[in-house]
Amino acid sequence: MSGRKRKNYFQNEASKHKVVVDPYIDQTLKILEHAIHEIYNHRASGLSFEELYRNAYNMVVHKCEEKLYSGLVSATTLHLQTMSKSIEAAQGPLFLDELNTKWNEHNKALQIIRDILMYMERTFIPSHNKTPIHELGLNLWRDNIIHSSKIQPRLLYTILDLILSERSGDVINRGLMRSIIKMLMDLGSSVYQEDFEKQFLDVSAVFYRAESQELIECSDCGDYLIKAERRLNEEIERVYHYLDTTSETKITDVVGKEMIANHMFRLVSGIVKMLLDDKIEDLARMYNLFRRVPDGLSTIRDVMTSHIRETGKQLVTDPEKSKNPVEFVDTLLVKRDKYDKIINFAFSNDKTFQNALRSSFEYFISLNPRSPEYLSLFVDDKLRKGVKEEDIEVILDKVMILFRYLQEKDVFEKYYKQHLAKRLLGKTVSDDAERSLIVKLKTECGYQFTSKLEGMFTDMKTSQDTMHGFYAAYGAELVNCPTLVVQVLTTGSWPTQSSQTCILPSELSSLCDKFRSYYLGTHTGRRLSWQTNMGTADLLATFGNGQKYELNVSTYQMCVLMLFNNTDRLSYGEIEQATTIPSSDLKWCLQSLACEKGKNVLRKEPMSKDIGEGDVFSVNDGFTSKLRKVKIGTVVAQKESEPEKQETRQRVEEDRKPQIEAAIVRIMKSRMVLDHNNLIAEVTKQLQSSFLANPGEIKKKIESLIERDFLERDNVDRRLYRYLA
Repeated sequence: MSGRKRKNYFQNEASKHKVVVDPYIDQTLKILEHAIHEIYNHRASGLSFEELYRNAYNMVVHKCEEKLYSGLVSATTLHLQTMSKSIEAAQGPLFLDELNTKWNEHNKALQIIRDILMYMERTFIPSHNKTPIHELGLNLWRDNIIHSSKIQPRLLYTILDLILSERSGDVINRGLMRSIIKMLMDLGSSVYQEDFEKQFLDVSAVFYRAESQELIECSDCGDYLIKAERRLNEEIERVYHYLDTTSETKITDVVGKEMIANHMFRLVSGIVKMLLDDKIEDLARMYNLFRRVPDGLSTIRDVMTSHIRETGKQLVTDPEKSKNPVEFVDTLLVKRDKYDKIINFAFSNDKTFQNALRSSFEYFISLNPRSPEYLSLFVDDKLRKGVKEEDIEVILDKVMILFRYLQEKDVFEKYYKQHLAKRLLGKTVSDDAERSLIVKLKTECGYQFTSKLEGMFTDMKTSQDTMHGFYAAYGAELVNCPTLVVQVLTTGSWPTQSSQTCILPSELSSLCDKFRSYYLGTHTGRRLSWQTNMGTADLLATFGNGQKYELNVSTYQMCVLMLFNNTDRLSYGEIEQATTIPSSDLKWCLQSLACEKGKNVLRKEPMSKDIGEGDVFSVNDGFTSKLRKVKIGTVVAQKESEPEKQETRQRVEEDRKPQIEAAIVRIMKSRMVLDHNNLIAEVTKQLQSSFLANPGEIKKKIESLIERDFLERDNVDRRLYRYLA
């Protein structure tokens, strides 16, 4: 019974409360509307926020929040309309100031109003899918202020006009501009884009199109790029100071299109001059600008590649420029260093530019068939001069760069082996440098490439041990004899040489016989053949003026000079008969002894630079030199004559044949079945680290393997090969 009485009491109270609801709500709503009016008129300090919050809370509790929300919209709209008139009335530069002031006032008012209506914000707005108070205030500002027909076009024009003034060199209020632009962004990115950015980009395109056309007509490439870069940086700075960051890519694209892309093919005509004059800064500027536009970098790269190939082609095909091997390679290294520096500092070490440089050098270096020989001769020259250790490493690293550009690395190997042999058998060899280069070659090409070269060093070490044994066995008998040093060279490791020997002086001939007996006695089943054309000798010479010198000469030169111990004059024919030195070698030998200024230990009659078969020779008793030890043109690597070059080429071609055949077998053994074109391609790829295989030679080897039952053709598809296990 008592429970029912309580229930009736609450019902009565509820009915009693409903009777006064409308007057209460209307009065509360007026209080809140008055508060909004006071807030917008800067008189919020006189308000009781606790009371206002409680009033707003009660309206929500009593389910009158819809009226409260509508009242908020009406009151705010009314004040924004008043603000709009105030902004419209502002003249000149005061327009943006007034707009910014009213915007700040509106935001402060929204914050206070939001605090008062916080309970409605948390309950009614999310449950009824209403726009939150702050967002509502922004939308009302947008609709009543920014999109006002009297404000919207004026705002856009004012902003664009200020940007144009700044582009013309005037100083503008960037802080104010930043506030206005931020206001547009706060209203939504679509407002920023539609009301400002789209038009900003359009007028910017028009501006830079006109300016670039004017500049391109009166500036050279370098100056134009400086101005374009400055404009680009100005736009980036403008974004940093007051535009939204999303505009940076868009405005820089506009500058790139109008100032670079539209004039790209006219600007690239200046690249060649920049490359020739090493204009690193200008090239770097061009790279940074061109990379912003489609196909910009590929355009620079194509012009650079074309230029390098053309100038390289002129270098390697010019008979005068490619006459001297050392100068030829030096020029290539200078050229390579030049463009490597340009790519590194101007083109940000761009890999695509590095690849273009590599392909360009590979192209024109292959145009000169003597490039492998000349590179080996260059190495020979540097290693004979005794360059400082730290310098020789730098040189060898550069040599390896050019080596990688060679298509015929096996040709280089052939020449290098010949030249290395002469250095190892001479006296001016840097053993550490020689080994360093071989390590580099092994790293680049593998063990097979350097195995024979390393075998040459092994022979040199073994020969030292052999000589120790020889002198230990014959020590007492050799006390008053000349010192003999023999290098025993393994036939397979060293370059093939003619076995023709000259007639040695009797003092040496008996020593050589003793060594032969000793060596063959300790090594059964071996044969020795003397290579006198590869040897050197140190002679103690006393001339008619009493001057004594130590002469470093070749074995051939020694044989000639020792003939004059027993006679004063000898004709060319007598020397040839007494030594049996081949005619071409003898003429070079006599020329170096009689015709080289400062080293002419012999006199020649008649005096001339060339050696004739009727010439007569005698000792130059008046010979003098500032040096105690005189080196007279010992065996030095020289550029091959055309017949020698053809002979080397034939040997290289013969050496390639078994390599091609082995590659075919390896590939077919792993693949079992392969068509003709793919087999050619795979063989070429597998051998390219050593040489560029000739497709015709590959085809011949395929036919040979078919004949020997290593391969067979498919019965249906004749271009298909099968491996026969």
